[in-house]
Amino acid sequence: MVRKTSLLFAGALMGATAMGLFQNVSGQAVAAGSETYKQLAIFGDIFERVRAQYVTPPDDKSLVENAINGMLTSLDPHSSYMNAEAAADMKVQTKGEFGGLGIEVTMEDELVKVITPIDDTPAAKAGVLAGDFISKINNDEVRGLTLNDAVEKMRGPVNTSIKLTIIRKGADKPIEVSVKRDIIKVKAVKFRVENDVGYMKIASFTEKTQDDLDTAIREIKKQVPADKLKGYVLDLRLNPGGLLDQAVSVSDTFLDRGEIVSTRGRDPKDVTRFDARQGDEIDGKPVIVLVNGGSASASEIVAGALQDHRRATVVGSQSFGKGSVQTIIPLPENGALRLTTALYYTPSGKSIQGRGISPDIKVDQPLPDELKGRDVTRGESDLKGHIKGVEENDEGSGSSAYVPPEAKDDIQLNYALDLLRGVKTDPAFPPNPQKAVMNQ
Repeated sequence: MVRKTSLLFAGALMGATAMGLFQNVSGQAVAAGSETYKQLAIFGDIFERVRAQYVTPPDDKSLVENAINGMLTSLDPHSSYMNAEAAADMKVQTKGEFGGLGIEVTMEDELVKVITPIDDTPAAKAGVLAGDFISKINNDEVRGLTLNDAVEKMRGPVNTSIKLTIIRKGADKPIEVSVKRDIIKVKAVKFRVENDVGYMKIASFTEKTQDDLDTAIREIKKQVPADKLKGYVLDLRLNPGGLLDQAVSVSDTFLDRGEIVSTRGRDPKDVTRFDARQGDEIDGKPVIVLVNGGSASASEIVAGALQDHRRATVVGSQSFGKGSVQTIIPLPENGALRLTTALYYTPSGKSIQGRGISPDIKVDQPLPDELKGRDVTRGESDLKGHIKGVEENDEGSGSSAYVPPEAKDDIQLNYALDLLRGVKTDPAFPPNPQKAVMNQ
């Protein structure tokens, strides 16, 4: 198998920063023409006039960063400049562990709402409960902050303490708790046994994903004898992407041979292919992959590889459709340039840019009453300035990115379970590997 030091991110799904693939590669500079230097002279003139004449003294660093980002975002939604802070945050996300409290949170009514405290973490030990609202962080009001701002305030060096002011249903006054930060290791893969089916949900592709997946498969095999195990559900819904090598490795877990993904740049000769190694870690058991509008980039690589090889049946709705590759170029002072340099293709040679992965069996998830009327559809083709995919059609990419919190309400999951158990039948399940169409 071809291995490279590469990262693949996808964003713009839930208001997050758009992200994509990065590879440490050396670029080739092309000399600019005289007209280009004239335009740069105009930029320099405008920059100096703004500094000298704007109504309030502007910050030089902000002016330059915004000018750079203006240039990059005019290219496509995934090219951008990262200052030192943003670049460091990106590394934290891909590492899968950080100094923090150990809570999964969202924003509700301008407060940070705790979805759940992670077991055996500082927050859980301090008594933080699911459903708590955090109104203050170290006596600073949460109202007015974005969710990212609030999360950044809660993260910090290990063994440092933070004070949270909590509003809890049933409590007659706010509760103050002190929590000492520790290393938080985020589970990239959550799993459980659904009677005779192994369920594995990959939240993102971090450095820990393959190890977590190996653990999940091993534990499922321990809990269910091979003759009783009907198969596996691989849930990639709401998965925005992550590391390329992890996406390749996860695909390889279920494949015995063949290409997993390829990338193609501006030069037709610039093609990189990643191939599977011999060996299927789940012993040929049936697999159903779940996708929706929240499945992007790395998760689309996995879904596309398993679908093209007819190793799995893809169930759900149209995926996000981010098929562009971004190279991360380190810059002075720990910043970095994220620049779109290629598109990636599934084993059959299909580009999913602006189109996404079409499920073999389309199953829409109904919205609850409180979300009806809201736009929960996510797709690359909806992003302003996105690169037009070679196979993009008028329908575009993406679909609803909603997954019910309770499994009993999860129509897509229950459809997959019924297929594996034979309660439902469909010509697309089980898939026939003999009908796989590979790129030649």
